[in-house]
Amino acid sequence: MTVDLRTTRPAPGAGLSTAVTHTVQLTGRPLRTLRRMPVFLVMTIVQPMIWLLLFGQLFKNIVDLPGFDSPPGGYISFMVPGVVMMTAMFGSSWAGTSYIQDMERGVMARLLTSPTSRTAMITSTIVYQSICTVIQAGIVLVVAALCGAQYPGGATGVVVLLVATVLLTAIFSALSNAVALLTKQQEALIGISQLLIMPLMFLSSAIMDTRLSPSWVRTAAKYNPFEWAVQVGRQAMSSSPDWGSVGIHLGLLGAATVVMIALATQAFRSYQRSV
Repeated sequence: MTVDLRTTRPAPGAGLSTAVTHTVQLTGRPLRTLRRMPVFLVMTIVQPMIWLLLFGQLFKNIVDLPGFDSPPGGYISFMVPGVVMMTAMFGSSWAGTSYIQDMERGVMARLLTSPTSRTAMITSTIVYQSICTVIQAGIVLVVAALCGAQYPGGATGVVVLLVATVLLTAIFSALSNAVALLTKQQEALIGISQLLIMPLMFLSSAIMDTRLSPSWVRTAAKYNPFEWAVQVGRQAMSSSPDWGSVGIHLGLLGAATVVMIALATQAFRSYQRSV
């Protein structure tokens, strides 16, 4: 039987409490899968750990370059915020995969014809990805500390770094969901994700102090949400944080999160009109 999704509407009177309840229920789906198959959590952290352990040693003498702002602990300490944000971006860029699987299995159609909150359908994937990212960030921080990284910013710095990590996760999860809803194809999602991830990573200070980069890289980095998150983490974890800079970049990340969630919400309407 074919269902006309264009005629569906959210349940009347569905308010904040309903959205929260639905978010909790929908977040439980992938969490149960993760509990049964934790390999998915491991897969998305392999590449960032390679960057941390391999490149952290390969380029450890780069801090001796004139003009490189070397933190306590050397290059591996410099890399930690970037690697944490890589983990967030890599993992969340695949968030839309679950939407595509739901489309193929008919689950998406049933959800959209039910009273399920549209907001909950978006935020549940963000919450799930954020939980995974925080766990992975903790692993990166512990491994880096064992390798000699230092965190002069202490517990406050770590908490602020995790806040930036969650915001970055929300941005790319919402973007991935929007792409999945608009393209309905796994191949398109993979292609667009790869097209975005690598340039954003290299147009930042994740692995290189941008003061040593060409001027056009420094300019591009100013408009790069990945760089905003890296700067928040690096400043917060330093011995003398620039809290003004931290606040500005957190504000930019927050604004980008709102925009991307709005885009993902609009993508639901486009998806319903197209089926």
